Amino acid sequence: MSHTPVDRADVQTPHQDLHSELGALRGEHPGRSRNPVIKVADLAWLEFEKPDLDRAEVFARDFGFAIAARTERELWLRGTFAGSPCMVIRRGQASRFLGPAFRAAGRADLDRLARATGSDVRDIDVPGGGQAVALLDPSGFPVRVVHCAEQLPPLPEQQPLILNTGAEHRRTNVTQRPPREPSRIQRLGHVVLETRVFTRALNWYLDILGLIVSDFLFLDGQRGRGPTMAFIRCDQGSLPVDHHTLALHLGPGTGYVHSAYQVTDLDAIAAGGEYLAERGYRRSWGIGRHIQGSQLFDYWRDPDHFMLEHFADGDLFSCDLEPGWAPMTASGLAQWGPPVTRDFLGANPSPARLREVMHALRGDNELDPARLLGLMKAMSS
Repeated sequence: MSHTPVDRADVQTPHQDLHSELGALRGEHPGRSRNPVIKVADLAWLEFEKPDLDRAEVFARDFGFAIAARTERELWLRGTFAGSPCMVIRRGQASRFLGPAFRAAGRADLDRLARATGSDVRDIDVPGGGQAVALLDPSGFPVRVVHCAEQLPPLPEQQPLILNTGAEHRRTNVTQRPPREPSRIQRLGHVVLETRVFTRALNWYLDILGLIVSDFLFLDGQRGRGPTMAFIRCDQGSLPVDHHTLALHLGPGTGYVHSAYQVTDLDAIAAGGEYLAERGYRRSWGIGRHIQGSQLFDYWRDPDHFMLEHFADGDLFSCDLEPGWAPMTASGLAQWGPPVTRDFLGANPSPARLREVMHALRGDNELDPARLLGLMKAMSS
């Protein structure tokens, strides 16, 4: 499937004065496929391996997950919303990210996807049962598209606080005392992945799974070479969905960057952050508000060094909104908040990171010296 360049030079697009200062130039990537195989409805869950499930469960509860199921070999985590679990952690020799699972809009989509990709529809061991098609994206990530037989029922919510504003007083003779407790996770929001084959991976997710781009980022002086990051959402027509369900960015490595989980509001983020800090966990970056997606955010590292995000109040886009374009900079990651940390940017040098850079520069991929220098400049600007 091809991405036909679209001439938008003389077209007024919805991005203007809305979610990005810039739109596409003549011939740039349109941000969607003309004829995708299917259109997935959402991100279902993420799959990990870790050697210590007990330690993983302690962090999960402290971070705000509920336990959907636990066996000797697997730990299934969930949020308060009805639907599928958020994450499965399987016992393994080392800590590693296995891949994402996306939710099919209907059971028939699994058959359509299997025919188009030469794959099989197989039963999967998930709470309530289900079926899946297993794929491999151009970066080498295992990707599953799933259809679950049953939905998990809803759990009690963490209620948002009633706020007084300058012109509206909704709370009188009552104080605000948010409880110091875990930020109760509602649902999985998105996952961010690093890839050396950014364009091939982007086109695969658009062509095969029907995702569409909300925002592109490009390197200073290199816009003509195409974007180096994309925030990508599901296409559910006129139904507004998360600004991004998946984000991809070009880099020397191939791997998991972070995943994000929705909570009720800013007080849930802040009070839950205090709860985590008191228990010795390490904040990676936050609290702040993003630019692309507008989410309130707070990033943490789990005991296996994976980064997870609490977020609230994110943008919701329908299929009508065109992709925005913006320069890729570290300072452009947030509207307000503390300066972005080297830990969040993955900029702390290590022997493993240096090996990734050398391997990428010698390999058949999109990272060359000019791209690498552009990325380094962007992460320090």
